[in-house]
Amino acid sequence: MSNQVALITGGATGIGKATALKLVSQGISVVISGRRQEVGVAAVAEIAAAAQNGAQVRFVQNDVSDEAAVKTMIDGIVAEFGRLDMAVNNAGVFNEYCALDQSGTQNFRDMLDINVVGLYFCMKYEIAQMRKQGQGAIVNLASIAGLNGIPWGGTYAATKHAVVGLTKSSALDHAAEGIRINGVAPGAIRTDIIADQLNNNLAELQAMHPMQRVGNPQEIANAIAWLLSAESSFVTGHILNVDGGFQAK
Repeated sequence: MSNQVALITGGATGIGKATALKLVSQGISVVISGRRQEVGVAAVAEIAAAAQNGAQVRFVQNDVSDEAAVKTMIDGIVAEFGRLDMAVNNAGVFNEYCALDQSGTQNFRDMLDINVVGLYFCMKYEIAQMRKQGQGAIVNLASIAGLNGIPWGGTYAATKHAVVGLTKSSALDHAAEGIRINGVAPGAIRTDIIADQLNNNLAELQAMHPMQRVGNPQEIANAIAWLLSAESSFVTGHILNVDGGFQAK
């Protein structure tokens, strides 16, 4: 997998950063994107320290809900590296935890813009480049909320169900073109996106999972790296549960 290039949106923190650390340790050059410049620059320094076999690390300040910015970002990656072999569409928000009738319309629109429309923009231009190359691998971040109803999280669950639909349908569209598109469905993971829930509902979140704990970003990164690798060469259109047994209940 060395000499290959990967894009990770939302790559400066949490699952995205853990995935970047995993990939650079395998010699893969990584471009991480995010909205916060200072956080991204700090992440680059940490990720670069783990790089092997000449892997390079870049940060691009980017808002995935801006189509022109997404296209410019991917064009820039290709201009510098000549290719885009892998993409991890990880950018996402979870901005309210309440029953549907108490939810905020703008909160829902914001989640749709990042989690669904932003994913669509990224996939649109990633796939276009990979078709030119005749190969590529994409992993989208779904969630257990993309496969189930989630109490107090209906609006977020709606966006993650859309991620699953985009992943499976696009995988069928491009299965014969050397492009594999899969997703991972994490359970509760120790990341900023569920920090408030972890602080206020840790015992409840642990009890949701048969393993009786929440997961760590590295555990999701390991699954993503496998789906990107040639070891999963006959896998496409699959949503891989990494959820401490949640789906087995």
